[in-house]
Amino acid sequence: MTDGELKPAQRARLHYLDQCLTWLGQANRRDLIERFGISNAQAAVDFRIYIARVRAPAPIYDAVRKTYVAAGAHRGLEDTSGSPSLEAIYAQAHQDFARLPGPTRQCPAPVMRELNQAIERRCFIEIDYVSMSSGRRDRQWIAPAHIASDGERLHIRAWSPDRSEWRDFLPVRVSSGSSFAMRPIEEPLPPDEDWDTVIEVRLRPRADLTEDQKRAVGLEYGFEGEGIRFETQRALEFYVERRWGLDRPGARLERY
Repeated sequence: MTDGELKPAQRARLHYLDQCLTWLGQANRRDLIERFGISNAQAAVDFRIYIARVRAPAPIYDAVRKTYVAAGAHRGLEDTSGSPSLEAIYAQAHQDFARLPGPTRQCPAPVMRELNQAIERRCFIEIDYVSMSSGRRDRQWIAPAHIASDGERLHIRAWSPDRSEWRDFLPVRVSSGSSFAMRPIEEPLPPDEDWDTVIEVRLRPRADLTEDQKRAVGLEYGFEGEGIRFETQRALEFYVERRWGLDRPGARLERY
């Protein structure tokens, strides 16, 4: 049975089983039953398929502990795409697992549909937008041109005729009660130089850290070598500073 022949639900169970064995070193039928609400018989079938598909060395059943135990050289499934997060694995395995909730970055689908349509149709669109600086909800026309992500939430890059400049707008601050009226963009918009300009960002552990500290920071951020390099639009440079914590006191990274 190939991966393509597996049903999505069963593929998800095999990937979860693989992550349990990879990170916890053990797994049994109860893990699948409690996680997915399946029968004992179905869990047994999943284990048989997993054992047949996993790369050698395969996990061995420990009759005393009544669980499958991964070998020290466990390599798991060849395809682990779509695997659950490590947090989900440890939360399932440890009742006292502690986890702080992260902010839910809302992005209302109806609003995004309207803004995307304005981009596709090359139109101005009328929105009611809440300003964080003034606290007011202002009705305004914008000309959306691009959708971008800062790694946490989506942004709309748009021309603001009221301010005569290109600005970033957060869809969550666009009222769902906006008229979303559209009118064609009849003349070329001014060039968005900050969007059209691509910059290279290079980050590394701060130079004033000790070598041990630099190595620790490199591991923390998943650096390979001295640091990390990537390219992005200059319009998103502000979000690089904020996302990587470069603007905070005691920052552990610096640009170079």
